[in-house]
Amino acid sequence: MFSASERVLYGKRQLIEVICQLRFPTILSISAKEPAEFQEAIRAEFPRYARNLEKLPPKVIGQPGAMKLEEQPTVVNYQFLTAAGDWKVNLTNTFLALATPVYTTWEDFARKLDEVLAQFVAIYHPAYFERIGLRYINGFSRRALGLEGVPFRDLIQPAYLGLMAEDDVQEQSVQRVTQDVEMALAGGCRLKLHCGPGMVKRGNVEDKEVRFILDNDVFMNGKIELKHSAGALNTVHTHADRIFRGAITDQLHDAMEPQPL
Repeated sequence: MFSASERVLYGKRQLIEVICQLRFPTILSISAKEPAEFQEAIRAEFPRYARNLEKLPPKVIGQPGAMKLEEQPTVVNYQFLTAAGDWKVNLTNTFLALATPVYTTWEDFARKLDEVLAQFVAIYHPAYFERIGLRYINGFSRRALGLEGVPFRDLIQPAYLGLMAEDDVQEQSVQRVTQDVEMALAGGCRLKLHCGPGMVKRGNVEDKEVRFILDNDVFMNGKIELKHSAGALNTVHTHADRIFRGAITDQLHDAMEPQPL
């Protein structure tokens, strides 16, 4: 499942999006008024602004036989985007997130995150973090990689393929096969994994090519002190990197044109 191979930079990355989210105990002042001071602190790099109201799904409360749905409050989600729209910061009264579809290296992503996080901490003074997560969503396109006609069993390790890994199962005959796993990892981390063939929608347009989706969400829960957040981020990244490399075959690795960092 894990590969300790040296890190590389892929010339043909297959990432759909990378998201880092840091959750913290509720800070009411964030939703009480628009975050003008925070915007001003990051506006040079994130000049575009949007404000969305999001209705959370009802929460199930009570004991079996006496359960009921409890309505949840509307959440204000503030968004700050780069001029090109390819990097986005989300801020609510319970989390801060950075997301991008143009991820290159962890070092570049971490630099942008550090700048945003430093401003957030200076302005809002969160007591601690409750969850630190890093999510990599890949959609492997055989067409983009010059691998049309190559079955997924030659590109993805068997554990991630389900029945498609069997020699007597034709990939074309499988209408749906997905896997969802949550498990503990070393160092206090956890993994939420979703994988399987699927199609990618960009905007409102769905690409009809069937890709293999590999969605890894590695996170740490608990009371994470601010001074330990950088270490926690590096730990979840190390796990995510090793899991990714362990999920793909050498053929897929080579097709993405790896280059040494």
